[in-house]
Amino acid sequence: MPLILTEEQTMLQDAADGFLNEKAPIAHLRQLRDSRDADGVSRDLWRAFGEMGFAGVVIDEEDGGSGLGAVEAGVIAESLGRTLTPSPFMASSVLAATVLKAAGSEAQKAWLGKISAGEAILSLAVDEGPKHAPSKIRTRAERSGNGFKLNGAKGFVLDGHVADALIVAAQTDEGLTLFLIDPKTPGVAVERTVMVDAHNAARITLAEVMVDADAVIGAVGEGQGPLNAAFVLGRACAAASLVGAGDQAFKLTLDYLKTRKQFGKLIGEFQALQHRASHLFTELELARAATLAALQAIDAGRPDAEQTAGIAKAKAGRVAELAVQEAVQMHGGVGMTDEFDVGLFMKRVRVLNELLGDAGFHAERLARAQGF
Repeated sequence: MPLILTEEQTMLQDAADGFLNEKAPIAHLRQLRDSRDADGVSRDLWRAFGEMGFAGVVIDEEDGGSGLGAVEAGVIAESLGRTLTPSPFMASSVLAATVLKAAGSEAQKAWLGKISAGEAILSLAVDEGPKHAPSKIRTRAERSGNGFKLNGAKGFVLDGHVADALIVAAQTDEGLTLFLIDPKTPGVAVERTVMVDAHNAARITLAEVMVDADAVIGAVGEGQGPLNAAFVLGRACAAASLVGAGDQAFKLTLDYLKTRKQFGKLIGEFQALQHRASHLFTELELARAATLAALQAIDAGRPDAEQTAGIAKAKAGRVAELAVQEAVQMHGGVGMTDEFDVGLFMKRVRVLNELLGDAGFHAERLARAQGF
């Protein structure tokens, strides 16, 4: 397929950009951060996201969603990257919604309509260590009565502190199993962790947590498939947010090069800076193309979608890192101050790079898949 957006997708991009620039520009992030908001996200903004049809972008129409696809989800994720908006979109609309679509019961799928309306926030609790390592899940779920007893701990649970429900990955005797758990269940402890980019995650501790059998999503021991589906879309959308953040940092830098004078000349007239800006532009275009290719592969149901999403996440991560580093350097000393937004983009890129695996994680997976 051509690596360009369709007319309808471009219209969605314009709508998302316009909405976020008006309702949640970077000043929105600063206000939440500086006021030490207890949630770190705006429920009103999330409901407005639902009213715009953004929150249910990948949720089927019969479940209350917009019935669109991965490319459209990537378009919205890229817009969120450009404005640095704290939003439950990744946690709820991408990761949790994908799991419930793939394996949820009819009762569990009722959450999809609430997500679509912006009335509920769901979070996926998988990682347990300092790095993304889904193959090293140690949380256990033992059969107990007509249900299960869970013990373990999770970290980097996106917006877990405000989640209305948690999707928890745990090991059972039959294999990896996913559970839908009310965070108010006895034994569940939730600790908010404000990340370096002023976005939100949580640590979840499970101590003798009792759940009924109907908390299982899908079948016992068959959680890996739905989880992989969520990872694939999540990585592609994270790549889109990285492209958005990197591109916006680049645009801010271009504006600075065109207005800042040194030695009686605009600094954008110096050839060395022009070369660096040109190189960054081409790298951003490559990352954008790789990301769109991954999103299209997911929509097409191609067997290489998982590998393509990993490549996009690695490429976008490295390019966005280059973009924010160049942005700070070309701004000079002021680039390190909080007054200028480029530093906020650097922090956001650092967090997004860790989300669902950094470039090293995906390079190793690709190498192993190729037999190295």
